[in-house]
Amino acid sequence: MLRIEQKIKNLLRIAAQRGASDLHLVVGRYPTYRIDGKLYPLNQDEILTAAVTREICDVIIVEEKKKQLEKEGQIDFSYNFEDKVRFRVNAFFQQGYLSVAFRLISREIRNLEELGVPEILYNFTKASQGLFLMVGPVGHGKSTTLAAMINEINHNQEKHILTIEDPIEYVYEQDRSIINQREVYQDTDSFQTALKAIFREDANVVLIGELRDLDTISAAMTAAETGHLIFGTLHTNDAPQTIDRIVDVFPAHQQNQVRSQLASVLLAVVSQRLIPRVDKGRVPAIEIMIKNHAVENLIRENKSYQIGNVIETGSQEGMITMDNSLADLVRRGLVSFDVAASYARDSKNFETLLNY
Repeated sequence: MLRIEQKIKNLLRIAAQRGASDLHLVVGRYPTYRIDGKLYPLNQDEILTAAVTREICDVIIVEEKKKQLEKEGQIDFSYNFEDKVRFRVNAFFQQGYLSVAFRLISREIRNLEELGVPEILYNFTKASQGLFLMVGPVGHGKSTTLAAMINEINHNQEKHILTIEDPIEYVYEQDRSIINQREVYQDTDSFQTALKAIFREDANVVLIGELRDLDTISAAMTAAETGHLIFGTLHTNDAPQTIDRIVDVFPAHQQNQVRSQLASVLLAVVSQRLIPRVDKGRVPAIEIMIKNHAVENLIRENKSYQIGNVIETGSQEGMITMDNSLADLVRRGLVSFDVAASYARDSKNFETLLNY
């Protein structure tokens, strides 16, 4: 067991030293790191066996979680390494073997300027109530950007902030705000249960790790409607798709009412991608949709497909399309044209923006 503990320490220490975003442990392969979006096997290590991945899980997973893993086939949890580095971990079965994916979470919560994200996002931290949505694929910095926004409130306002996460990622150091962080399955049995409780907990600001089902989405919109500032994430690509996804989880007979409610409470939808830089690392490309009268009407009228046109013409209000954000990164020499073009929504429009 000591040998396994030392192996875990070595693997996680290398992840931190190399600036990896992820570490994958899969039977039959070398331990593999994801660095700047690419996979790099640790060839000088041993190929992982089923016995080794099982022993690693025995060391890092507490007994209660082991039972859940055996019952459900996968678990999420957080893991502190020597009180220096924190990981979000998913252990899961595949073909009868255990695999483990570690996501490195920085202990330092950087601000939006350091992240390279438009500072206009700070404007939404000053709202008294409403729903702010950060969307995009897994692994593209949604949690990191939201953490910067939550910490802005923490340092500058006297609020009671509640986070509901599965598992807890960034750990905040309380400043002017009170911060309570609740982990689903440890501190509460579900996102929905925790959201219902916020009305009795005198919360001002609530961060929801993921809006994943009808009950959670419904509770979040109700909370935004009744005086809370709600921050949440969805695994959608852009504002129109996000609006459609929210509405579509409800039964058909409720959807008109939901559109009206969403149109009323929504503050903004921000879509983020982390794009490989020309030199090293990744840089965010951001699409920002801010709810105005035009957007509100389009949501109510079930015309979300027209929202892209509003974003195109809304630059004076702080809106920006993904293609414009990508084009700006190319102009600044941060991202190559070919890489940016592979992320563009409309390749012909993107070429026009750069006069190619």
